[in-house]
Amino acid sequence: MITCNLFKSLRAALAVLAAVGVLGVSSLGLQAHAQGFKFSNPDPSEKADKDAQDKRNAQVQEMLAAPCLNRIKNQKIMVVIAENKDGFISANQASYNTHVSAINDRLQGVGLRTFTPAQIRSQVAQAEINAVFKNDAQAAISASSRLAAQYILRGVITSSTHRNAIVNVNQVSIGMKFTLTGANGRLISQSSASNESYAGHDVAGMALTLVEESAEEVVAKLYSDHCKAAAAK
Repeated sequence: MITCNLFKSLRAALAVLAAVGVLGVSSLGLQAHAQGFKFSNPDPSEKADKDAQDKRNAQVQEMLAAPCLNRIKNQKIMVVIAENKDGFISANQASYNTHVSAINDRLQGVGLRTFTPAQIRSQVAQAEINAVFKNDAQAAISASSRLAAQYILRGVITSSTHRNAIVNVNQVSIGMKFTLTGANGRLISQSSASNESYAGHDVAGMALTLVEESAEEVVAKLYSDHCKAAAAK
C-alpha cells in the first residue's frame, strides 16, 4: 500500500513539473511574440542603398523627361575617351572601345546618332583627337566636320593609387569627367562620376565599371543641359 501511494505521489509530482515546464515555454513564446521578435530583421544598410537607388532613378527619369527630343533626334555626336596619366593624355581610341559603346548605347536611347571608335579612327587623325583633349577649338571643328557631327562628347579618366595602411592593400581612386560641346567648341554641359576600389592596377577595367554604373545619370544630365541650352536659343 505504501509503495502504491508512493508511485501515485511521484506521478502527481511529475505531472506538476510537466505543467510548469509547458507553461514556462508558452510564457517565453508569448513574451517573444509581444516584443515583436523575429529571426531575421531587415538590414538598415540595404534599405538605405535601395532608397538611394530609387532616388537616383527618379532623378534620371526627371532629367530625361525634358521636352526636347524632337530637337536633337538623329543629330550626330562623336564620343571620344582618353586617360590622364600624370598630366599626359593617352587618347588611343582603340583602348576604350567598350567604354565608348557603354555611353553610345545610352545616347542612342535618347535619340542621338553616334559613331563607333572604328568609324572615328578611320575619319579623324590621332593628332586631331589629341588636340580635342587639349581644348583646341580648331581641332574640334576639324574633327567634327570630318564626321558631319553636331556635338563632341569628351570623357577623361583620371586615377590615383595609394596604399591603405589599415587593410594593407593598394587602393585605386577613379574619376571620369564628361564634357559636351558643340561642333564649334561651345560648352553645353559637364558631368562627372567617381569611385574607388581595392583593385590592383586595372585602371581601364575599373573605369569601365564606373561608366556602366553611372552612364544613365551622366547621359541624363548631358541631355537635360542640352535641352535647356536649346530652349534658351
